[in-house]
Amino acid sequence: MDQSPESDPAEEPQSAYLQDAHEVGHGPYQPHEPGYGLDQPGYSPYEDEIPDPQTRMLAIKNAKAYLLKTSTKSGLNLYDHFANILTKILDEQPANTVDIIENISQDVKLAQFRKKMDTLRDEYVIPPTVEAAEKYKALFVKEGGEDEQEELEEEMGQPSLPNVMETAFYFEQAGIGLSKDESYYIFLALKNLINVQPIQTCRFWGKILGLEMNYIIAEVQLREEEEEEEETEEEGEEIIAEEQNEMDEAEEEDEQKEKEPEPPKSTYKPPPDIPKEANGTGTNKYVYFVCNEPGKPWVKLPPVTPAQIVCARQIKKFFTGHLDAPVVSFPPFPGNEANYLRAQIARISAGTHVSPTGFYQFPVDEEEEADTYEENLEFEPPPVAEMVESLATWAHHVKEILKQGRCVWIKPAQKSEENEEEEEEEEEEEQQEERGQALLTLISEDEGIKDIPAWTVQASTDLIPEYAVAILQSNRWPGAYAFASGRKFENIYFGWGHKYNSENHTPALPPPAEAEFPSDPGITERADPTVEEEMAFKAALEEALAAAEEEENEEVEDD
Repeated sequence: MDQSPESDPAEEPQSAYLQDAHEVGHGPYQPHEPGYGLDQPGYSPYEDEIPDPQTRMLAIKNAKAYLLKTSTKSGLNLYDHFANILTKILDEQPANTVDIIENISQDVKLAQFRKKMDTLRDEYVIPPTVEAAEKYKALFVKEGGEDEQEELEEEMGQPSLPNVMETAFYFEQAGIGLSKDESYYIFLALKNLINVQPIQTCRFWGKILGLEMNYIIAEVQLREEEEEEEETEEEGEEIIAEEQNEMDEAEEEDEQKEKEPEPPKSTYKPPPDIPKEANGTGTNKYVYFVCNEPGKPWVKLPPVTPAQIVCARQIKKFFTGHLDAPVVSFPPFPGNEANYLRAQIARISAGTHVSPTGFYQFPVDEEEEADTYEENLEFEPPPVAEMVESLATWAHHVKEILKQGRCVWIKPAQKSEENEEEEEEEEEEEQQEERGQALLTLISEDEGIKDIPAWTVQASTDLIPEYAVAILQSNRWPGAYAFASGRKFENIYFGWGHKYNSENHTPALPPPAEAEFPSDPGITERADPTVEEEMAFKAALEEALAAAEEEENEEVEDD
């Protein structure tokens, strides 16, 4: 049956649709329709002859614009993604492409991954084991300088490297200490420290916990030559600082003389500074190196001063793990966290380092009270049961720190002036020398904390007493332990570096505020009068003068 072109059913819907589309102004399709209009009846992009080429081009442009829309999540667009998929397929030409098209699409997305810009691919997370292996890798590398160190130790006759694993074994009997892996890492870290520093003796002091990082502490004793060099350097720095202060004071005095009038000078004289103890004596007998973790570089702590110890007794701060962190407290601490750490180490060592009674003895040559001791070669260790029953079998081998902040009392040197007041001289005469406990004092003489004894001692096991180890625990400094087994003994500390207090810590109160100057009518400043008050005062004054003149005139007339 013949049918004219005007009555073609395929063209009528298309022309009607195109007419409606042109009226709307959005091309030959609507965005909400599936296929964006490309599958509408009477229109196909694969036909060679299209009634309206402009409509076809508009449809293609709109379709491409849609494909070029960028995703808000990944930042990619569908057009480039299809182009990359086709490029990958044509380059690789895999078999059964239609079956693996989804995998190819995913591979293309992963290849376009940009770090910290999208989440199409998970970032590679380094396992903790790999991080630990990289961190401790330097501990297992043997350097060439170790042979020289071994030869030097043979010449000295005494190895400076302590047997940390043996000490950890004995403390492990009582459930005290670190894991075997960490103990071995510390063992290797101490070995690296000895290879770098000129150390005569070395000991693992302990571990102080911090809020962010911890401190692993090594107690060492440098060779005499190195100590002398350090003292000369410190003395030179102090001399330079004093000279600089004197120059600054002279400049300030000159500037003050130029200014007129001079303000009243303060008569306050600060208390004299207590000098620190020399290296190798008292609180500075040993040198301490710290690191946050085995494998990290060791840092040498500065010597401690009496002012730092006195202030550390009045404050209570948690460590952060950063040596350069400030210590915010009242009273203000003279230094940073490195100085506070060094002060706490000195306090803990003075109060908790003990040894079996008789293991050390004073030198025979010294008759008076000695500050040094030596090992007693004839020492016979008591049995473990006796060391557990009696505290008299333990003794301190570190001198007590006085209230002055030193182990040896020293009279503060004060500059003598001609116009000193008599009261100050009397106060100096009244100062009495402090004396603490002597070396090798028995711990049974230590005072307890109210109802709590200063020490608690027990055996590592009651089931096999012949192989037990005596474990001593300090109640004044929680975390301080000591063990003794025959001639072997050791002290160690694991804690926060705080002293036990039966009551809550109460910081020192700030000084009272200064009283205000008394306000009297003679010194109180009055408020300035207003213009109206001034005008009224002048008018009243003029009236009073006029009245006085009239009275005088009247008196003259009467006379």
